Amino acid sequence: MDRTGEDRADAMFHALADRTRRDILRRVLAGEHSVSALAEDYDMSFAAVQKHVAVLERAGLLTKRRSGRQQLASGDVEAVRSVSSMLAELETLWRGRIDRIDTFLKEH
Repeated sequence: MDRTGEDRADAMFHALADRTRRDILRRVLAGEHSVSALAEDYDMSFAAVQKHVAVLERAGLLTKRRSGRQQLASGDVEAVRSVSSMLAELETLWRGRIDRIDTFLKEH
């Protein structure tokens, strides 16, 4: 993975490291929500929810658009698939290492 890809992966995993952001992402993947509607469900300020949404947006996991005075957020399914693909790659790497360790232990 090139530097840009690594930076994007860092941003995605940073965004997903927070429980509130994961919940927001689940909600916007299910359907478009206004940021104000998202904020109603959390025990934090509107500004705090806006910051969470901004982190997800910078990571490319959601997009926002304006509709009148509202900001509407939608999840990016392809970005989530890319995260899943990165994790599958890591799993393959680790499974290979575990298999090599098992083989080594059987031989010695």
